[in-house]
Amino acid sequence: MTHNIYIYILVAAAVSCLIRVLPLTLIRGKIKNPLIRSFLYYVPYVTLAVMTFPAIITAPQVPIAGILALAAGILAAWRGINMMGIAALSCIVVFICEAVAAYLI
Repeated sequence: MTHNIYIYILVAAAVSCLIRVLPLTLIRGKIKNPLIRSFLYYVPYVTLAVMTFPAIITAPQVPIAGILALAAGILAAWRGINMMGIAALSCIVVFICEAVAAYLI
C-alpha cells in the first residue's frame, strides 16, 4: 500500500512538471497569432474570476448578499472607484444584507 502512494506522488510530480516545462521547450519564438496572444492575455483574468466567483456567492450566510455585493462592486468599478473602495463597499453591502436578513428571520 505504501508503494502505491509513492507512485501516485511520482506521477503527479511528472505531470505537473510536464505541464510547466513543455510550453517552454516547444515554443521558442514570439507568438504571432493574434487569437493565441489574446487567449494567453486573458487566461490569468479568467482563472481569477473562476476561483473568486463561487466564493462570492457561498461565503456570506445569505447568498443574495454576495450577489448584491458583486453587483455593487461592478457598478463601483464602472464608476472608477479604486479597489480599496470597491472592497469596502462590497463588505458593507454584505454586512447590511446579512443584518437585515437576521432581523427579518
